[in-house]
Amino acid sequence: MCGISGFLDTSRRRGADELRDIVLGMANRLRHRGPDDFGAWVDAATGVALGHRRLSILDLSPLGHQPMHSASGRYALSFNGEIYNVRALRGKLEDLGHTFRGHSDTEVMLACFSRWGVHQAVKHFIGMFAFALWDREERVLHLARDRFGEKPLYYGWMGKTFLFASELKAVRAHPDFKADIDRDVLALYFRYGYIPGPYSIYHGISKILPGTVLTVDLGTGSSPKITPYWSMQAVAEQGSANPFTGTEAEAIARLDQLLREAVKLQMEADVPLGAFLSGGVDSSTIVALMQAQSAEPVRTFSIGFHEKAYNEAPYAKSVAKHLGTAHTELYVTPEEAMAVIPRIPMLYDEPFADPSQIPTFLVSQLARRDVTVSLSGDAGDELFAGYSAYLGGLRIWQQLGWIPRPLRALGAGGLTMLSPASWDSLFRMIGPILPQHLLQQNLGSKFRAIASLLPADSAGNLYQRMLTHWEAPGSLVIGARELPTPLTNRTRCGNPSDMLRLMMYSDALMYLPDDILVKVDRAAMGVSLETRVPLLDPRIVEFAWRLPDSMKVRDGRGKWILRQVLSRYLSPKLIDRPKMGFGMPIGAWLRDPLKEWAEALLDKKRLKDRGILNPDPIREKWEEHLSGTLNWDTPMWDVLMFQAWLDHERQDM
Repeated sequence: MCGISGFLDTSRRRGADELRDIVLGMANRLRHRGPDDFGAWVDAATGVALGHRRLSILDLSPLGHQPMHSASGRYALSFNGEIYNVRALRGKLEDLGHTFRGHSDTEVMLACFSRWGVHQAVKHFIGMFAFALWDREERVLHLARDRFGEKPLYYGWMGKTFLFASELKAVRAHPDFKADIDRDVLALYFRYGYIPGPYSIYHGISKILPGTVLTVDLGTGSSPKITPYWSMQAVAEQGSANPFTGTEAEAIARLDQLLREAVKLQMEADVPLGAFLSGGVDSSTIVALMQAQSAEPVRTFSIGFHEKAYNEAPYAKSVAKHLGTAHTELYVTPEEAMAVIPRIPMLYDEPFADPSQIPTFLVSQLARRDVTVSLSGDAGDELFAGYSAYLGGLRIWQQLGWIPRPLRALGAGGLTMLSPASWDSLFRMIGPILPQHLLQQNLGSKFRAIASLLPADSAGNLYQRMLTHWEAPGSLVIGARELPTPLTNRTRCGNPSDMLRLMMYSDALMYLPDDILVKVDRAAMGVSLETRVPLLDPRIVEFAWRLPDSMKVRDGRGKWILRQVLSRYLSPKLIDRPKMGFGMPIGAWLRDPLKEWAEALLDKKRLKDRGILNPDPIREKWEEHLSGTLNWDTPMWDVLMFQAWLDHERQDM
């Protein structure tokens, strides 16, 4: 795991020494991603500069130093990530006559490029990666990213300079960079709580989309050409067209085999290795398969909280004891958790508002004390229908989707005629005559949530509404218009008649790469910890999309087939419990220990003077949240994370 950076200065106005100084300055902003080594390679004649920071995982010797050149000298490579099938690729290349000096995956990648060319070589890689490859013969720069976006890579033109880097902080370090916030993108952030690709918070800077190669041809001077080498849409369509036809027992056995193979590949490392363990289905499955293939106790790590509603540590401890892992847990106080908050803008580089970023950083920090690599159970929900929102979305669409939209819109208007507080007051008044099952807390808030979903004109639109944090982000951000995403692009949203697959597919395109994987990558790399996600082995993903819905959702619960695999290694009683999110009591904290910090960031004059956000809806929600009338923790956290990021961004420039 490493950090890469570089640029292509088409003006060629800088000499070799200046190019080297600039690219090393960019690379050094990524020291946390690679504290073990650094390097730079420049070619003043073409204006090319590649920078690298290394976290040594495979081949700890100087033979793994980057940027690295191919044996012929044609290619120069700066690479971030791991290629898990490197041994198989190396063996195939040796059979074809290639020889190697060391045993790094970087050297094998260069041989693959030399043998098959860039666009064919990436199809051979099973792993997580982002790389910059300069072809000295063709005078072409290639940037590429892995199939699912585990590793980040930003790029863009600033004048006559083409910039790229693993993180925006390195891009900002280039003297040609101009920090111009894209308000249209900011509106997307306030809808989802993260920034979906290919957008970034800055005008002129984009994210390389997962599964693509971007090419800049110095000879033609044309716009970058983006070529997909793998498509989530194709996987989803092929899975529907070619469904698994075996028995349930055969499906369970096949998934077990694929998982074991993926876990075994990802346990390869020349440094200490462990795993995150929450005690849920996904992480428990990964750890069980690790321990089944390890002669020594696997090192596992979990974070505990004294607030019972957020504490999964006892479940993780029970799983670890049953499997015989070397388990480490740390109970964190609210003060320790809140101390992470000032670091968030520096870690994430652009606004990012998933509150589980806090415990993710804490468990990464805990693991880094003992290991350099940690496996995680991420992606199980997206592949095997684990999110409660999936089941809720299915129920809502089945119950309401058949009603003509005008009637549903009329019903939404009726539900919003009264405020949530008024609905709650009404129900308290008539409570004595109501059936017991209607006596629920916060019914007013629930009516409001239902009202926001009723006008949906399609399954895709319903799911977008379910995911929405701010209902009208275009009016919240002054002068913004909301940009299209896969959720609003009907040609990319799959088959709308299959609501479950639509939701999983949408999350695979947006939520997984731009929230979940961003959260884990930045939190872990912030403490120089490499994380690996076995469930994102492409063979597992492709198999999962061939499975019928009935092997994912059964008896009102998701991840049925994953539970069956886990039951081969672990008693179901140890994980048979309601799903818990990896969250924090943000709502309560904002009313008490974080109130002063939040109030300063949400000050009406401060908001107005910056001229970016409309203060009125923010202040209205903030006051309702403080009073306890409504719980607005999610939209408030969005605003707070943006305000905190903006403070940091202005100090950093």
